[in-house]
Amino acid sequence: MAIFVKLDEVLHDRRMTLTELSGKVGITLANLSILKTGKARGMRFATLEAICEALRCQPGDLLEFRRDGDDT
Repeated sequence: MAIFVKLDEVLHDRRMTLTELSGKVGITLANLSILKTGKARGMRFATLEAICEALRCQPGDLLEFRRDGDDT
């Protein structure tokens, strides 16, 4: 997959757990876990907006595009 979700990094920087985020955005812990582990196949803009609001970040803080073979 070329799009990587950096939710774990942002949560660590904000010192927030996935459970706390789940409570703030109203998304199940199971769905946030799928997103965090990179298993999600897509995300609604409303979900991205809610997460960005709760974490006080920009979409670019959560998502990263990597070309094939790009390890960064």
